[in-house]
Amino acid sequence: MKAKTLLGLRETSSLREIKSKYKNLMKKWHPDKHLDDIAKATQMSANINDAYEIVMEYCNNYEYSFEEESIKKSTYSPSEWWHDKFGGR
Repeated sequence: MKAKTLLGLRETSSLREIKSKYKNLMKKWHPDKHLDDIAKATQMSANINDAYEIVMEYCNNYEYSFEEESIKKSTYSPSEWWHDKFGGR
């Protein structure tokens, strides 16, 4: 996903991390900090805003399962995960 790459996000990122990366990039690319190339900074700021909107739209519309089995699997310890995937040997 291009938006994930632009924001510098990992494969799994928390909402706090997403917001932090966005804030830091906007500080870095604010046009007032690039008086030598305002057009490029403005374009980068627009791209960062677009990427953030895409990622936040995904986060806000992601559906979470509240089925007991799904919640149990999401909180497995590494050994429980291994046992669930490969059984006890």
